[in-house]
Amino acid sequence: MCRLFGMSGGDRRVRATFWLLEAPDSLALQSRREPDGTGLGWFGEDGRPQLSKQPLAAYADQEFARRARELESAVFLAHIRYATTGEVDVRNTHPFEQRGRLFAHNGVILDLERLERELGEDRALVKGDTDSERLFALITREIERHGGDVGAGIAAAARWAAAELPLYAINLILGTSDGLWALRYPDTHPLWVLERAAGGPGGDRHLDAASAAGTVRVRSQRLARDPSVIVASERMDEDPGWRLLEPGELIHVGPALQVDSSIVLDRPPARPLSLADLDPTAAAAQAPPPH
Repeated sequence: MCRLFGMSGGDRRVRATFWLLEAPDSLALQSRREPDGTGLGWFGEDGRPQLSKQPLAAYADQEFARRARELESAVFLAHIRYATTGEVDVRNTHPFEQRGRLFAHNGVILDLERLERELGEDRALVKGDTDSERLFALITREIERHGGDVGAGIAAAARWAAAELPLYAINLILGTSDGLWALRYPDTHPLWVLERAAGGPGGDRHLDAASAAGTVRVRSQRLARDPSVIVASERMDEDPGWRLLEPGELIHVGPALQVDSSIVLDRPPARPLSLADLDPTAAAAQAPPPH
């Protein structure tokens, strides 16, 4: 299953160290399931999005198992890809950037020809082969149709996809230089949010959090004194504040770290997919991770 991670420091730029793919690199584990891409997105002091992406496949050497970046940003996105649509290539690796925004997605959407017809001229936003980037293009178009309202654009695009396309899941995270949005839909995959007080539950700890699989890990000394909000596919530590988003719930984290929430999709997809409906590669990629 693809992993999503987003973090906001609000109006503060946070220095954080990320490890991607910190799983044990034994050949036995590698042979079971290989990541097809890792990506990290953040925003520079000028507000421009920055990306570090690499397609990582079974033939890659052991460097895929440990990768670190020391970065500073108010908003971060990270993604671990298990390919379902499109070849293993950097242009198909999340996060994607469009018009100053960053986007990562976990799920499957089918009937991409129908989606491309809907996009029309906005198909030019898409550089790769994935359903995810095409969904992002639809969101980008809808944001502009809604006067730059990111939340309204996400909701409109998600409602159209839920009504018109066969879909398994469209869990997503979208980031700007001063905001973070996340949508869980439907209830296929989990997506969690943590409103972390400065210092965590005890009030005196820096952030040191990792997914259960060890595929995403983040540390920040700064967050011993500053609050943050984290969104992730898995609870990344033992903090009791983690909350599972409701199906159809869209949240927005603003510069003051206020978390606004609304249910933007209150019914199942018109054409829901099950694992049995997917081809073997997609089904394997979407299956829950082994415990």
